[in-house]
Amino acid sequence: MRPAWQSRNFLIALRLLRDKVPSLTAFPFVIPAIGGLDELAFEQPVTFFIGENGFGKSTLLEAIAVGSGLNPEGGSRNFRFSTRASHSGLHEYLRLIRGPRRVRDRYFFRAESYYNLATEIEALDREPYGGAKVINSYGGKSLHEQSHGESFFALFMNRLHGDGLYILDEPEAALSPSRQLSFLSRMHELVGQGSQFLIATHSPILMAYPHASIYLMADGPPQLVAYRDTEHFRVTRNFLNRTEGMLDILLDR
Repeated sequence: MRPAWQSRNFLIALRLLRDKVPSLTAFPFVIPAIGGLDELAFEQPVTFFIGENGFGKSTLLEAIAVGSGLNPEGGSRNFRFSTRASHSGLHEYLRLIRGPRRVRDRYFFRAESYYNLATEIEALDREPYGGAKVINSYGGKSLHEQSHGESFFALFMNRLHGDGLYILDEPEAALSPSRQLSFLSRMHELVGQGSQFLIATHSPILMAYPHASIYLMADGPPQLVAYRDTEHFRVTRNFLNRTEGMLDILLDR
């Protein structure tokens, strides 16, 4: 029997089609966490992917987004811009196992290409279509006329409507700690409205969310880990509890 949360999820699992993979020594399958994939279950409304840079978090999220009909550089299904075609073909070798619910909203957020998305919004709004401006869905103020953190938060507060599948790559990148706490509250609100989140993050604040699974991507297949067992939690806790001692070691003083 599926867990109660899983029956609500739009995506309940993904499977690597290993018999179709041309070579496990080619990118992205040479990445241990990608090449070692079998089936990955999404049993909570929020799934975090954690690990060091270069271990495939963004590559996997990108493939899930593209397989869900989203633009690899970010946005909703209506965005089709491309500033540099650099995404992998991993989506062609993944089977996304969907639940019975219909997705009413979906969005892919990439911190590294959000500037390009903001530029695309301005370009679309210059077109003489006569309809509502795209920027209205983001709070009505140009994303380029806000700080990086403000523009990120404008998206989270205004564009994500609930009852949706939201794939977020490092949403904390421009958020202060207090803004990350506000994002946690907003995410919980959207979960209550039937949403599912897949998030790549380095933030120990975000990954503290209680209704979440945490997959560590390291030197083998992704592994479920408990929040307090993550390096992010342990290092942050040790630093805050022993700040002067840690600085003495790090700064050799």
